[in-house]
Amino acid sequence: MAAALAERARSAPPWAGLPVAGAGYRNLVLAASGGPERLTAAAELAVRIAGYDEYPVVYPRRIELVRAGDGWRVEREESAGGPPAPWDFGPLRSAPGANCLVVGPAAGPDPAELAAVGDRAVPAVTEVWGGVWPERLLLERPATGEQFARLLEGDPDGWTGMAAVTVAAPGAPWHTPADRVLVNPEVYGRLSDFGRQVVITHEATHVATRADTRAWTPLWLSEGVADWTAYRDSGRSPQQVAPELARDVAAGRTPTALPADRDFAAGATGIAQAYEQSWLACELIARTHGPQRLVAFYRAIGAADGQGEDRERRTDRLMRRELGVGLEEFTRQWLARMAELRG
Repeated sequence: MAAALAERARSAPPWAGLPVAGAGYRNLVLAASGGPERLTAAAELAVRIAGYDEYPVVYPRRIELVRAGDGWRVEREESAGGPPAPWDFGPLRSAPGANCLVVGPAAGPDPAELAAVGDRAVPAVTEVWGGVWPERLLLERPATGEQFARLLEGDPDGWTGMAAVTVAAPGAPWHTPADRVLVNPEVYGRLSDFGRQVVITHEATHVATRADTRAWTPLWLSEGVADWTAYRDSGRSPQQVAPELARDVAAGRTPTALPADRDFAAGATGIAQAYEQSWLACELIARTHGPQRLVAFYRAIGAADGQGEDRERRTDRLMRRELGVGLEEFTRQWLARMAELRG
């Protein structure tokens, strides 16, 4: 049985189409299935993409084997838990860019366009956050929105408005930062060229800042810096960057506090406004104190001890240290800046 899996990995690997640096099955457990001529195996499939994966990506697999002469052959293989592997949906192809690798279905759209977007995103992010990250992107674009949701192990209806999301590799060590950008082809495909660039640069910022992001980092800050980085130097006015928020402000629907984490949940009412409010908060910091102070504040939050202090007090303390203003006063400044959206 081990020989059959080794042969599959060598001559007919399911991950064909990917630049794989190492792959193989491990922790094999066998069980009888339908008589002496058939076996079922549980195994872990470990795959490492060359130039991108520091650790193997691990997929639990269920494998059906049938006797073939003096040996065995693999008849069927499928996911046995966790998200499916990208090749479970069909053959793949990959396209390298200068700063990224795009993985998608062999029969899907030309990956060159997405690679070009990724190649522009990486230096734009490095210009703000420096070269402390690997400065490369792994972009996965499945064939459909349903496949996108399945790779996230989520309800497709909950992801209908999401163009992309940054995720960690399945089976990676717990301390490994999220390092993959998963693209929703249906939503991404409806965006303008500018919108596509904003989305991928936003996600690239998440990849670059993952080492500085903690559970206690407010989502308004992590999502806000990603949007601020993506829109930086775009020449767009605040009303163009935050149209939903501008309409709310004009109609007298003004928030009273910075967005809560729950406001960013997939399918949440007002999620567009939550992102726009967060961009405005980070734009205010960068405009008032400079981009370097925004970066320093973000990193200070991530470097803080997560014990013995609630999030709001920690944010207030570090905001005072890095920006010279407390959270309450900053919120007042943010609301005043928001009022300017009336035009």
